[in-house]
Amino acid sequence: MPGFSASVPAIALHKGLLRLPRFDRYLLSQLLGVFGFFSLVMVAVYWVNRAVRLFDQLIGDGQSSLVFLEFSMLTLPNVIRLVLPISAFVASVYVANRLTQESELVVMQATGFSPWRMARPVLVFGLIVAGMMAILMHVLVPASRGALAERTAEISQNVTARFLTEGQFTHPSAGLTFYIRELAPTGELLDMFLADERDPARRVTYTARKALFARTETGPKLLMFDGMAQTLDASGRSLSLTRFADFTYDFSGMIETGDRGKRSVDELGTAELLSPTPALLAETGESAEAFLFDGHSRFAQPLIAAATAVIGFAGLLIGAFSRFGLWRQIAISVAMLVVLQAIVTVSTDLALTAPGGWLWAYAAPLVGFAQATGLLWLAARPRRRRRVAAA
Repeated sequence: MPGFSASVPAIALHKGLLRLPRFDRYLLSQLLGVFGFFSLVMVAVYWVNRAVRLFDQLIGDGQSSLVFLEFSMLTLPNVIRLVLPISAFVASVYVANRLTQESELVVMQATGFSPWRMARPVLVFGLIVAGMMAILMHVLVPASRGALAERTAEISQNVTARFLTEGQFTHPSAGLTFYIRELAPTGELLDMFLADERDPARRVTYTARKALFARTETGPKLLMFDGMAQTLDASGRSLSLTRFADFTYDFSGMIETGDRGKRSVDELGTAELLSPTPALLAETGESAEAFLFDGHSRFAQPLIAAATAVIGFAGLLIGAFSRFGLWRQIAISVAMLVVLQAIVTVSTDLALTAPGGWLWAYAAPLVGFAQATGLLWLAARPRRRRRVAAA
């Protein structure tokens, strides 16, 4: 049964979590609760920031609020992808700081729990976040970006929605002025006016009783009926008048039509990135090294999210209890994240120039887990921990 088979992974995950010891379940529940809250807040902040720009662009072009909502939803997967690693780190730091201030971690250490043991539920939490990131990286983000590109091309090709407004002068392009008295329900443009002043030496003004826009393979075209064309030759100071029963005006190349064009690397599936074909390389204009690096980055970025969660928790274990908080340890953890981001930036540049550059995609996760291991090792050595606290 489809419903039963779809619920099997969720049931297995639930049973696996129930098998965890009580301390692990308690800490994991704290981390997931705080993680959900911070993720919701940061996604809302990012989404509002992008939605404002989308609103100005789409509503200004004459699109409806439903189109704005559709575009906003299509940008959400990428926004969530950016937010999840930050939320995982913030949740780990927040929970570790709160449990330290409430002496819960001190009690667990007194009962014989080592930093390695206390970090186990944090690692489970990091792997859960990594699973969410993997779904986003391999499925949701490429699909949403492909759908967004398709819809952008469709909206851009809808010339009527972009600049046809009854009773107003609009400017589809520099040097073009367009006006219609009425837009009929059938799509006809009644009492149309078009002034083409792109060439200062020769200005043409078109008027027609009605007109229609036609979308063709070469771009939009304006079909005018029962009209007149007035041509003003500035050099000879002459005005010529031509009446026509029908006339076609080519808008292609004059306005941005937003053709779908070629796909970008972000829209391709992971399997296509890992096995690039000459046709895909020609379509995107990217190199095979860029394909492989982007494909392996989709595996590496979830691992970075898991590492940041452990770094945030382990960084606070190296400090002893203080009524003034653990701001120094938090600053150390943040500095490690900055280093991690710098490694991501440098490895991206190296991957596109060095042979076998896709291996650099895993440099940041390896360094991240090495940082977390170093912090846990330092926290497990009481003498060194006391020196850090006394410094």
